[in-house]
Amino acid sequence: MRAVQDQLKRRGGRRRGLAAAVLAAALALTTACTDGGGDKPSGWQAGSQNAAPKAAATITEPQADAKDVPASTGITFTTKDAQETTVELKDSAGEAVEGQLAADGKSWLPAGALKYGETYTATVTATGDDGRPATATSTFTTMAKPSKQVRVSSFLGDGQVVGVGMPLIVKFSRAVPEDYRDDVQRRMTVTSTPAQEGIWHWVSPTEVRYRPKEFWKANSTVSYRVQAGGLPMGDGWYGRADLTVDVKIGPSLIMTVDNKTKRMTVRKDGAVVKTIPVSLGKKSTPSSSGTMVVIEKLRKTVFDTFEELGPEEGYRTKIDYAQRLTWGGEFIHAAPWSEGQQGRVNVSHGCVNVSMANGAWLFANTRIGDPIVVRGTERKLQNGNGWTDWNMSWEQYVKGSALPYEPPAAPGTDATADPDIAPSTSPTA
Repeated sequence: MRAVQDQLKRRGGRRRGLAAAVLAAALALTTACTDGGGDKPSGWQAGSQNAAPKAAATITEPQADAKDVPASTGITFTTKDAQETTVELKDSAGEAVEGQLAADGKSWLPAGALKYGETYTATVTATGDDGRPATATSTFTTMAKPSKQVRVSSFLGDGQVVGVGMPLIVKFSRAVPEDYRDDVQRRMTVTSTPAQEGIWHWVSPTEVRYRPKEFWKANSTVSYRVQAGGLPMGDGWYGRADLTVDVKIGPSLIMTVDNKTKRMTVRKDGAVVKTIPVSLGKKSTPSSSGTMVVIEKLRKTVFDTFEELGPEEGYRTKIDYAQRLTWGGEFIHAAPWSEGQQGRVNVSHGCVNVSMANGAWLFANTRIGDPIVVRGTERKLQNGNGWTDWNMSWEQYVKGSALPYEPPAAPGTDATADPDIAPSTSPTA
């Protein structure tokens, strides 16, 4: 949380709060020791009627009278002996700000970035078992709109339907320093129906991805949000705006390629729907073994390898039904020139060659994010060569999180996938 604390200017709110508490205690003691005489209640009875609430509340951030508070700020507080706690935030016009308590009950986060240069008043009310409320308030002013802002973008757009292996991909227009990534990740939430266990993984200082522990459950709905507006991101840079994306997961379609049999097995929602002969990369240019996903689909394209392979080995060929698997140039695609070798021998330059008919069928049935598992080739898939999030074990993947991994309280989020194919152990704001 250093990123937020560095931006807040303390004004001695705690000392004033302590002085007020001492004065209140002194007044209470004076009242309890005064006898009104006559038929008035005794001092003990009067003291009982005016006793302080059992519960107590203190706002720790932002402190009272703080200036230049980031527009992303939440309300952090502590309570004692509270059975119920409520938080209210109002702007200078008295308008309430929407928000909700964090799961740990120790902080409250606005539904969106606060206005720049605006004065707000936070009120935390704690009520104990005696029914008496205790309140704490803090009035603070947000910073002026910063000149250096970081754009946050999503690879996926609202309403997009993707495969069960699709990672959620968020990019930043500027590198996020390591010391600030935990603050950023705290503002990144994923909600899926049905609920599924998952975590964010920093691929680089400018890119973070999310995947569930197992493949997404077929036909799930997924919503992810980055509350980056006004969030400090190091060196005087702040998030430009919040970002929210809603997507849908399609049916479970998983392709498995076995180099030994030279066959691709296609399973939809766990049932085998097609077996396809393939030709993989020859020994000099082998295909990669590992778990990949479809990155892009091109109905027609041209493969030009002269720059990569040189004039002797290079070629320029028109390609139909191409589906990219790696950044290095491995695709599933139709290869009518190798149909005689498909199912028998490997002759490609690393791609998964299929017939024109099978290429058309695959192209019509797959989506971006559908997984493909290739086994038994001479080369292992290099992590980072494509969306290789599933090529890492879960234990490896959680190490890329800027926050400690906390398993859910109620596990039980097995993916709808073939048991033999467990993953290996754009809107802009």
